[in-house]
Amino acid sequence: VQLQASGGGLVQAGGSLRLSCAASGRTSSLYAVGWFRQAAGKEREFVASTSWRGSITSYADSVKGRFTISKDNAKNTVYLQMDKLEPEDTAIYYCAGDRSVVVTAKADYWGQGTQVTVSS
Repeated sequence: VQLQASGGGLVQAGGSLRLSCAASGRTSSLYAVGWFRQAAGKEREFVASTSWRGSITSYADSVKGRFTISKDNAKNTVYLQMDKLEPEDTAIYYCAGDRSVVVTAKADYWGQGTQVTVSS
């Protein structure tokens, strides 16, 4: 499975961005897809995830109510809608896919990162 992330950029605090993660290859092996982020000098952290076939979603407490993960199975794409962005959301965002029901920092598949910068 190959994952291609896109959609990052520079935005002012309070603004919005939408990230996309396009999956290709043997996508039938995916059970969960999610987003992680890594800020400068910090460890990679979980942001949000969704089941690939169903509708189970999970969010980090820091983004609940501001970020929404969704998917379009016809396009093999997962989205992360980020609203009310804060400077603390500045990081490189990575999409990840796993063959297990939970996607973690040890996920089977990773896309390249996309930079999100939120200015104050």
